[in-house]
Amino acid sequence: MSDLSDSRPPAAVTDSPFLRACRREPVPHTPVWFMRQAGRSLPEYRRVRQGTGMLESCMRPDLVTEITLQPVRRHGVDAAIYFSDIVVPLKAIGVDLDIRPGVGPVVERPVRSRADLDRLRPLDPDDVKYVTEAIGMLTAELGATPLIGFAGAPFTLASYLVEGGPSRNHEHTKALMYGDPELWDALLDRLAVITAGFLTVQIEAGASAVQLFDSWVGALAPADYRERVLPASAKVFRAVEKYGVPRIHFGVGTGELLGLLGEAGADVVGVDWRVPLDEAARRVGPGRALQGNLDPAVLFAPREAVEAQARRVLDAARGLPGHVFNLGHGVLPETDPDALTRLVAYVHEHTAR
Repeated sequence: MSDLSDSRPPAAVTDSPFLRACRREPVPHTPVWFMRQAGRSLPEYRRVRQGTGMLESCMRPDLVTEITLQPVRRHGVDAAIYFSDIVVPLKAIGVDLDIRPGVGPVVERPVRSRADLDRLRPLDPDDVKYVTEAIGMLTAELGATPLIGFAGAPFTLASYLVEGGPSRNHEHTKALMYGDPELWDALLDRLAVITAGFLTVQIEAGASAVQLFDSWVGALAPADYRERVLPASAKVFRAVEKYGVPRIHFGVGTGELLGLLGEAGADVVGVDWRVPLDEAARRVGPGRALQGNLDPAVLFAPREAVEAQARRVLDAARGLPGHVFNLGHGVLPETDPDALTRLVAYVHEHTAR
């Protein structure tokens, strides 16, 4: 691994509105970026991805660079997010999986025994050389715009591995968690090491913030999260703390877990659309910025309605020491890209200081 100073972002990036908001410092306007801002909502994305599978796209630095830059060019967002998928590090260490169109990640041999656990080795930076190359290309192109690296959180990765694919009820996952807590803890600890390794590669290559996606953790009760998940997520955040980049923690349906998400070690807690930001701030507690939290479906409404709902979010965030405007989950595939462009401009204009 390189010297820590090698991975520090340039001064212009460090002083960007996005990173300032993450650090809870004054900003010239509320910064905006969108989860899944690079993807199926953009016609240019569909064109460039035509005939290329998702995993292959994630392993081609030229495609990753182009796709990551597309929403920055089109929408004028305040941060780019590295184009990848949460299962990429699992594929890189040899897990037999594929991302099937219309389905999502599918694991050929689910992990449900101690023997299965042995298949999960630590990630070596050489496993993902394409990530280092792509981030080098991106930071050269982005200039003063920060790049966010990301990874899937241990619980969400475990849910894919144990279920064998996406799941509505997570029955196999919960059966393992409750039925063999020792194996469960070992699985999440191993995934924490893999995830921390993947984030480290991105930071050392030039990412100036990272987000941990725990997409499915809202399926858990707070007591289960605290005992069976929080230690692994905290291990990930501790592993990258030395780099000094903002760490964002996001999950869906996590209104009852917001305090615990912050407790795991995030600098910024992402909030979905179900909890107003002022109430979310109370639950998270002091010392952390918030990110969110417009309902992605609002973008299908007329412009005036979108702006009215955006104002509600901004009004709830008024007075918070740090706020990054985002959706409460990812951009939906059929979203009109122009609605996103207009929303960025509206937030910037409405919050200009």
